[in-house]
This record gives sequence, C-alpha cells and structure tokens, in this order.
Amino acid sequence: MLPFSKDMQNKKIYEMVLMPILAAVIFVLKMVMAGVPNIEPVSLLIIAYTLVFGWNALIAVYLYVGLEILIWGPGIWNLMYFYIWLILVALTMVFRKMKSPLGWGLLSGSFGLSFGLLCLPVSALTGGMTFALTSWISGIIYDVFHAVGNFVMAFFLLNPLVKLIKLASNPRITF
Repeated sequence: MLPFSKDMQNKKIYEMVLMPILAAVIFVLKMVMAGVPNIEPVSLLIIAYTLVFGWNALIAVYLYVGLEILIWGPGIWNLMYFYIWLILVALTMVFRKMKSPLGWGLLSGSFGLSFGLLCLPVSALTGGMTFALTSWISGIIYDVFHAVGNFVMAFFLLNPLVKLIKLASNPRITF
C-alpha cells in the first residue's frame, strides 16, 4: 500500500511541474521591471508562493536562483540569494495566518529596506568589512526604493495574487 492517496500523489506531481513555471514567472517579471531601480516583483511572488505552497515554495525560489546563475553567470549576489530568499520564506511562514494587507505591506517593505543589510555577511567575507559597510551605506537609497516598491505591491497585489495562484494551481480546475 502506498503511503499517500492517489490525490496526494497527483498533487505532488502537479506541484513538481508547476514549480519550474513559477520560477520562470519570477525571472521573466523581474526582467520586465529591470529598468526601474530596485522595484521588482520577486519579493511579492515569493511571499505569495509561500502562502500558497508553504515550504515547497523554496523549490521555485531556488530554481529561480538557478535561472539567474544560468543566464547571468555566478556572482556574489547568488550567494546572497541563497539565504536572503530563505529568510523571506521563513518570515512568511511565521506570519502566514496574517490577513492584513497593511501587515504584508509592512513586512515586505521592511524586507526591502533591510535587503542591503542582509547582504553584509557575503560582502564582508568577499571584500572586507570596510567594503561591506560602504556598499551598504551607498546603497541605502536603493533599499528605500526597494522598501516602497515592496510595500505598495504587497499592500495592493498580494491578496488578489494569492487567490489567483490558488485558483490556477488547482489541478482539478480546467480552463
């Protein structure tokens, strides 16, 4: 006897197929918005994926990071992405029961504001503490843009996006 029902097995297979598609969505939408400094949909999508798929969202997240490496080549930011996005998924899991758009906007905005600070460990290891601190300080204005963009997108788009992903990710619904 199998440990999972047929529905559970089908759902797992469906999610295995869906995760690369979700990773590609992150990558493509980030590229579409690349012309706007530090305004990106990555945080919004990672929060939404986590709210729908829980820890399984990490599959899409790390596939996205793999796409970044495949397209742009390895770089210091790749090392940062491995733990920074994990922190966002973990924060989302802690607050997953929250329904308030304001709460999600504040969480996502705070994450955007702290993004440069979260990059400090890798910057310090690769370039020294002086490099890390000067990089962080010189980039604070971009962290502010990141915070505002994250706040606005999460406040207005997160709840409708989660509903849409839940609807679209249901294998029983045909379009």
